[in-house]
Amino acid sequence: MAEKDGLGRAGEERAARYFEECGYAVLDRNWRSPGGELDLVVATATQLVVVEVKTRRTARFGHPLEAVDARKRGRLWRLAIAWIAAHPGDVQGRRLRIDAVGIIGEDPRIGSIEHIEDVA
Repeated sequence: MAEKDGLGRAGEERAARYFEECGYAVLDRNWRSPGGELDLVVATATQLVVVEVKTRRTARFGHPLEAVDARKRGRLWRLAIAWIAAHPGDVQGRRLRIDAVGIIGEDPRIGSIEHIEDVA
């Protein structure tokens, strides 16, 4: 389990760097509430984005983004609303969306990365 957790953390770090390079500010990482956890919350002046990050060593058992199904998207919306309630000052006219990032590679720092905007 520790190896899987390490892979996930490395993928989340890679995704955070990716968003920073794209001009987003990282507002939160691994935010937890009773309903679950948000991997990343990032923002621009006009967008507030909840990001689900899925990291896999290979696509042998399917692409990592396949795991972001309707049930997961529903949970992400509920968690996004909970995050906003806990951080009302960070919203200020920003449009909320849910994005997903899939990373495939033995080393997530250099593996392939795919970003899909507005998955929900």
